[in-house]
Amino acid sequence: MVSTISSNDLGSHDDNDLNEQDVPDVEVNRLFWHSRRGMLELDLLLVPFLKEAYRSLPKEDRDRYQKLLTSEDQDMFGWFMKRETPEDPDTARIVKIILDRVQPK
Repeated sequence: MVSTISSNDLGSHDDNDLNEQDVPDVEVNRLFWHSRRGMLELDLLLVPFLKEAYRSLPKEDRDRYQKLLTSEDQDMFGWFMKRETPEDPDTARIVKIILDRVQPK
């Protein structure tokens, strides 16, 4: 199952200075459903990340997360299993942020 979303589905904010409390619940709720993927392995990474870390990200990284959600499940699975590296630097950054959060140092 491939989940696709458009940039219109994601919503956006013009305010680059939004802090954790300013991220609207409607944005997080919408992203929750887009974070639910066709693969359990992705759900186990993305949903907790969204719930626990997304609101505290800088605006640029929140935008990267939203962009990540437009990727194919198989691509994301390869990136998160470190079998491949995203070619896009923005996507590579958010993948690293997510992996750094779940992997012990």
